[in-house]
Amino acid sequence: MSLTSTMFTGVSGLLNQAEAMNVIGNNISNVNTLGFKGSRMLFSDVLSTSVGSQSLGQLGHGVQIQKVDTTFSQSSLETTTIPTDVAIQGDNFFAVAKPGTPITATAVAATDAYYTRAGAFRVDSSKALITPDNYNVLDSASMPIVFTPQYTTPGGVVLDFQKVSSISAKGEIALLYSDAGGNSSIVYYQGNAAAPVTAAPTVFLGTAKIDNPPGMEKVGGSLFRSTGSITGGSGDPVIGSQNGATEKIMANNIELSNVDLANEFVKMILTQRAYSANSKTITTSDEMTQEILNLKR
Repeated sequence: MSLTSTMFTGVSGLLNQAEAMNVIGNNISNVNTLGFKGSRMLFSDVLSTSVGSQSLGQLGHGVQIQKVDTTFSQSSLETTTIPTDVAIQGDNFFAVAKPGTPITATAVAATDAYYTRAGAFRVDSSKALITPDNYNVLDSASMPIVFTPQYTTPGGVVLDFQKVSSISAKGEIALLYSDAGGNSSIVYYQGNAAAPVTAAPTVFLGTAKIDNPPGMEKVGGSLFRSTGSITGGSGDPVIGSQNGATEKIMANNIELSNVDLANEFVKMILTQRAYSANSKTITTSDEMTQEILNLKR
């Protein structure tokens, strides 16, 4: 390998280790971001050339970025006192729709939805269940979840919506309604309307099964989008509900970032040393080139 090739090999190492440091820095900066999934840099060597004959072996020409891979390991949960703070125990994702999605629209297509593990949901003034960024949370029928402001009992008593009372392991949403006298009733969510407590709940908080989560596209805000059935893609999402056993909703909990701060600092030190070593390679090659030039004088 020529000295020039050695220098270019070192340069490739510098550039790619700098990108690796960017990935580590982004992980560290999101250590407190709800539902954040950290990334890691995967490297591969550049196509090598033969030295002399094939029997003498091959030399590489540096390093290249193979992929920035997102890790979807289960994060730890933090307990809260808010019923609409929910986390998923399992591999599924919450399904949400972009802000402003019409409430009366047909079901949101799975390919148009966004997916997240951050379940810090809230009820807005229109009684829609939303994320902090105003994305509409979808139910198991892929419809935006909106609660009826008023509910009339079979006896003709008008009840006003108060709050989400609880969410079960399967995603059943129980709502609290009360009349002017303070008498309250629990009503289950069915579609975009409330139903009597005696009726069996049929629509739940929506969750999506993703065949290949690392194949999803990051769009920021702890949100991901499906990349479909292309080679290496995430596959087509299937929106439904949790089974309440191997996959279940954990109400009064939120999922934290899966970034291991200690591990990231170790990676930072190793990356910095690799950067310095590549820099030394360039410096040494330059000194050797200078020595050769001096011999010709």
